[in-house]
Amino acid sequence: MPYIRNPVRKRVRDSTPLRPIHILLYFGEVDSNSVKGQEWYQENDVAETYDDKRFSDGGRFIDQREKEAVLDALGPVEDKRILEVACGTGRFTVMLANRGADVVGMDISEAMLEQGRQKARAAGVADVLSFMQGDAGRLPFPDDHFDAVFAMRFFHLAPDPEGFIKEMRRVSTERVFFDTFNRYSTRSIYNWALPMGSRLYSGREARELIVGAGLELADASHDFVVPYGFYRAVPEWVARPFRRADTTLGRTLFGDRIASVSYWNARVPE
Repeated sequence: MPYIRNPVRKRVRDSTPLRPIHILLYFGEVDSNSVKGQEWYQENDVAETYDDKRFSDGGRFIDQREKEAVLDALGPVEDKRILEVACGTGRFTVMLANRGADVVGMDISEAMLEQGRQKARAAGVADVLSFMQGDAGRLPFPDDHFDAVFAMRFFHLAPDPEGFIKEMRRVSTERVFFDTFNRYSTRSIYNWALPMGSRLYSGREARELIVGAGLELADASHDFVVPYGFYRAVPEWVARPFRRADTTLGRTLFGDRIASVSYWNARVPE
């Protein structure tokens, strides 16, 4: 297919050029009600400490597992066109760029995006990926623009999950991947204590989202019987044996039922 310029600086392939309306949506105002807690994520101090508070010490096990889930779902990514919705500080966007993906990271928070840009510069991939501020409910791309679209740590904040996943489906030709926090799990125990809480899903609700968006479930995996909050609160040497026990319990008959996180890998029907 012919090459065109996207609204930032990266070259992406598509048979339909980006129209002015797509650029307007990107550079225009973002819907203030589109994502729960967006004001919190817009704070510079939150963005600057986001990775350290969540993915250092015991939180490294969360980071490792999430990156593994993304790579398992997307498969070989070299030369694939990939969009990450709610990319935050660019943990996955930079990882995929390092593996040769043609990747765009989009987030509602400019403060988070700036952290992603710094991370990309440090990794030497700043010139081969794009970061965009935009609204996940109105993705500024034509239909079928990407090979795959994914969102991590997003649907628990989504006020309109049905609308968001339909937008992800609209711009993807092959794959849609996302995670959810589970209602019948340890996540529900401390959900009330979080700054903005979380939307929790049953397995049935997540599957209905997939089917309702015109997608087919290709695979699902479930993890973290011990909730995220524990891993973030302890040093790595304490978290390591808990993670081993957590993984072992997850392999039992009851592991999937009580896991706090699910990873949903859906495909676009042929």
